Amino acid sequence: MQKTAIQVKDLQKSYKSLDVLKGVNFNVEQGSIFALLGSNGAGKTTLVKILTTLIKQDGGTAIVNGFDVALKPGNVRQVISLTGQFAAVDEMLTGQENLIMIARLRHLKNPRQLADALLTRFGLTEAAKRRASTYSGGMRRRLDLAMSLVGTPPILFLDEPTTGLDPEARIEVWKMVKELADSGITVFLTTQYLDEAEQLADHIAILHEGKIIASGTLTELKKLFPAAEVEYVEKQPTLEEIFLAIIGKKEK
Repeated sequence: MQKTAIQVKDLQKSYKSLDVLKGVNFNVEQGSIFALLGSNGAGKTTLVKILTTLIKQDGGTAIVNGFDVALKPGNVRQVISLTGQFAAVDEMLTGQENLIMIARLRHLKNPRQLADALLTRFGLTEAAKRRASTYSGGMRRRLDLAMSLVGTPPILFLDEPTTGLDPEARIEVWKMVKELADSGITVFLTTQYLDEAEQLADHIAILHEGKIIASGTLTELKKLFPAAEVEYVEKQPTLEEIFLAIIGKKEK
């Protein structure tokens, strides 16, 4: 039986008179890749900030790895890692030094050995002694992901992880994310790239105007799209077409 890694129930958040989250509900299964889609201003980043204990909700509950984010934020922080839209690496340090620094901040034993193991895992061994400022965008993102895995957190939050990357680097990151999920890590992904969710996600939720308006596997979401009227070949809708169709329905 699949265990639940993240459970969100009736989550609400407002900024003065602006209601950003209006009763959000969803579950994320352990070891899966969960993609949260939404336009700018839909509330994706606010939701991630609540789940990672950076801000508090106004109402509702969020349970991460068995811990209530409002009641036990310290326990939540011990079992998660967050990678934002832009790589949070120290460009003056080498790749190896960045990883050693994080290992020491987490008070882990054998920080150099941990760093070297992650450099190998993410294909950065040859660049280990180079300053991060010399890394390409894809290499910097790989280093950022490696830093997120110091201490082996069971849940990884990726907030638009391929923003600004070229197509080749994006595919490189996709491969790493799939490998992380295969190793048992739960990945919570927010993205505006619909093909990214289509490639990676086991489960997809669409956040629109502060609410989840559709949720399911890609196959389940495709059933929400009207069948194409063709004579011989049935057109399979892309996730982008599904997303726009659902959004359009809600706005009418």
